Parts: sequence; C-alpha cells; structure tokens
Amino acid sequence: MAVRRIKPNILSNDFEASSRFYRDLIGLDGGHGLDWILFFGGEVREVQLSVMKLDVRAGVHADVSIEVDDLDDVHARCVAAGAEIVYPLTDEPWGLRRFFVRDPNGTIVNVTQHHE
Repeated sequence: MAVRRIKPNILSNDFEASSRFYRDLIGLDGGHGLDWILFFGGEVREVQLSVMKLDVRAGVHADVSIEVDDLDDVHARCVAAGAEIVYPLTDEPWGLRRFFVRDPNGTIVNVTQHHE
C-alpha cells in the first residue's frame, strides 16, 4: 500500500473570499471545482488544497484527504482496528472511491482512491 498524496481540506462558506485569498494573495493556481468544492494547486497534481462547503454526500467535513493505491486494504485495517468509520466505503459519481475515518485526535480523514 502506498500513499499517493495528502491534501488539506479547508471549510469555507465564502468561496469568493477564499478564491481571492488563495489565488490572488497566496499565488495558487485554480479555484475551479464544483458548487461545493474548489481546487487550488501548483503545476504538479500532488500539490493541492481544497476549499469546500460541508461535504455534499457525507454531510460532515473531512479535515484532510489522503489518496492511497489500495483503498480496500486501508479500509479493512481501519475496521479491524476498531477505528470509527464516519462515512462508509462508497463509489462516488465523480470518480472517487472513498471512506471517512476519525483519527485518535478526532480529525476526520477522507481516504480516497481514484477509479482506474
């Protein structure tokens, strides 16, 4: 199992202000996405920041997203360890398979794998 990238998710109710800040002040590219999430980054895919409203499907905010190459393995290990699964293993219509798990500090982690 390998981690492909780690991406912070910032909760926002003001996409216009967030876009100005991350694009105009910080200098990130992007600011495009869906009506509930915007993506900012650099020239490489591994450098990305998400600004989002409350997750449209899960109904909770994940503080960080971690993309892995074997989601089933990570999910099975989390379940076996008794970790709290906050959002079940789901194939999303936008091309991700994912689940949310709460870490020991209370942080909600969105663990993802792109559909191949």
